[in-house]
Amino acid sequence: MTTPRIRGPRSRALLALSAASLAGLLAACGGGDGGSSSGTTTPPPAQKSTAPAGATRVTADLADFRITLSQQTFTPGTYAFVARNTGHHEHALEIEGPGGENRSSTVSPGESTTLTVTLKDGKYEIYCPVDGHKDLGMKTAITVAGAPVDKTGTNPATPAPPTSPGNGY
Repeated sequence: MTTPRIRGPRSRALLALSAASLAGLLAACGGGDGGSSSGTTTPPPAQKSTAPAGATRVTADLADFRITLSQQTFTPGTYAFVARNTGHHEHALEIEGPGGENRSSTVSPGESTTLTVTLKDGKYEIYCPVDGHKDLGMKTAITVAGAPVDKTGTNPATPAPPTSPGNGY
């Protein structure tokens, strides 16, 4: 079997064009290391956070290095903590107390996630569990006390007042 010989400028140009196309295709596929050769990345879009039905929504702004809650008083019940990362580092939200420990997923800057927990009477510590952020001051505490309150602002365990005078007249 003989190897075909490339003859003439036209054949050489075709070979060069094929090689350039192959090199372009390989460059477009990337090196497989997951890195970006351009040096710029587009952050993923922020997640939409919705509270489950019946849960009280509380916003927790996670900044570098503090946590700010949208409310300070809590009664027993179900809460949807919407953790919004407004900082420049990855953060998460952990709530630890009588109801146990609950941790959100870790979110990148500009993203948010929702952590739904049922709070009981007692003291809770809320902090960022990522890379020692808690020790840098990224923590707060809340106390849950009082009768449970639903979204209408009433205690569902309290019976409604009677509608008749009670003597039937």
